[in-house]
Amino acid sequence: MKYLALVCAAIPFAASAADPVTIESCGREVTFDSVPEAVISNDINLTEIMLALELEDHMVGYTGISGWNKLTPELSEKLGDLPELSPKYPTKEVLLGAGADFYFAGWNYGMKVGGEVTPETLEPYGIDVYELTESCIHIGSKSRSSMDDLYVDILNLGKIFRVEERAQALVDGYKAELAEYAPPRVFVYDGSEPPFTSGEYAMPTALIEAAGGHNVIDDIGKSWANVNWEVVVDKNPQLIIIVNYGEVTAEEKRQFVMEHEALGSIDAVKNDQFLVL
Repeated sequence: MKYLALVCAAIPFAASAADPVTIESCGREVTFDSVPEAVISNDINLTEIMLALELEDHMVGYTGISGWNKLTPELSEKLGDLPELSPKYPTKEVLLGAGADFYFAGWNYGMKVGGEVTPETLEPYGIDVYELTESCIHIGSKSRSSMDDLYVDILNLGKIFRVEERAQALVDGYKAELAEYAPPRVFVYDGSEPPFTSGEYAMPTALIEAAGGHNVIDDIGKSWANVNWEVVVDKNPQLIIIVNYGEVTAEEKRQFVMEHEALGSIDAVKNDQFLVL
């Protein structure tokens, strides 16, 4: 009788895991008849979302990290033996060669409008695509970026991989953590010259606002954009977030800002207030 009870208890779970799931991805409705088992994620942030959801067993590799970023020891350990299939954007052949059935990417995050790798070009090969919500601005209108963009992606992936409870717990944890943290006026510096920064539609703006702060460049109606240093001085940020990627190290970027003649008057430089992202 105990064995029969266990079997009966398992039936609803098995049935729900086998049911098709339909989610929205940048305005498209995508139906997943089964849980993807050969996933490729592009870029460091999307790959970290997969790992945060403990979905590495569903992955056959990742792309687009070493071409721009350096893996931390912690991330390298989590990735384990998963191979990087392309240092930057993958070709269609790379995805097909890995036997992928799911590509987690975004516009300007592994896909280009009109490029060879898009949801439409991959569909004939049985590769489903889920697009990073933040990136939808590149193919159409969307609301201003908020932490809801991240939460939607986590919860949608939870549905796709049938780990809804795990996804909800992750979102609840992020919300609780952010509720305890409140940074000041913030400028995001990616290290380019002129400075490349996060505008209204880029995710760092949402992260800063969710934490109770204010991105001083949130009045630019773009995702990422170049500004001039005069604008930064005028906004007088109290904290500078350095985006740590590329050949120039975060410390070199910090030193450049600290020694920049025009920036000596801003609070972040006077108080040496930097955060590495």
